[in-house]
Amino acid sequence: MLRLDVLTVFPGMFSGVIGESMMRLAQEKGLLEVHLHDIRAYTKDKHNRTDDYPFGGGAGLVMTAQPILDCVRAVQPQGGRRIYMSPRGRVLTHKMAVELSGEQNLLILCGHYEGVDQRALDAGGFEELSIGDYVLTGGELPAMVLIDAVARQIPGVLGCAESVEEESFSEGLLEYPQYTRPAVYEGMEVPDILLSGHHANIQKWRRQKMLEITLKNRPELLDTAPLTQADRRFLDEQMHQEARQVPGEE
Repeated sequence: MLRLDVLTVFPGMFSGVIGESMMRLAQEKGLLEVHLHDIRAYTKDKHNRTDDYPFGGGAGLVMTAQPILDCVRAVQPQGGRRIYMSPRGRVLTHKMAVELSGEQNLLILCGHYEGVDQRALDAGGFEELSIGDYVLTGGELPAMVLIDAVARQIPGVLGCAESVEEESFSEGLLEYPQYTRPAVYEGMEVPDILLSGHHANIQKWRRQKMLEITLKNRPELLDTAPLTQADRRFLDEQMHQEARQVPGEE
């Protein structure tokens, strides 16, 4: 079982995520525990504040070290893996999510305002993770993304193990298109190959679609994806076709 401890000044934001769908079922099955901790409950400030103006000037407020560290020490006194959701951190990947799902306990700190006093991060031993190259108003939404990405890698959380094995990034490539009934909807037909019942041909079609979509949307992933000779030949053909479609310079 994986225990997740989330430190935040807005614990109410998590109710919809951890109380519905797969997150709720995972907790009911005893595969996952999520504990929310209000940082504000640990502040010693007489006005119950968890933030202050930054030294050196600048816009906005910074979360103070005291309530964060007191909360950390109360929740995880023996130390452990601690993550601070931050736009300056390493970008979360599928590989990281799989790695983190093997931990017994994760403590996740959600920053807010203009950030967190660096001393809280240093003394708390936090590693920093980002969910992308953009800035949000707080770390709560990134924490929810991390929780979902990690939890679904735990065996038994998803109803079908194949769902995890065949999804995007599991092979370093983006996922192939999916279709369901009816076979024809508003004139749009499901590709014949998927109705053929020929498993080998379907697998080949899906693999080629994964390559095609990755080449179009995330070509940098092909640099590290485990590709076969057949994959490389298909990609070469795709790139040659694209080159022929580009109008020549006059």
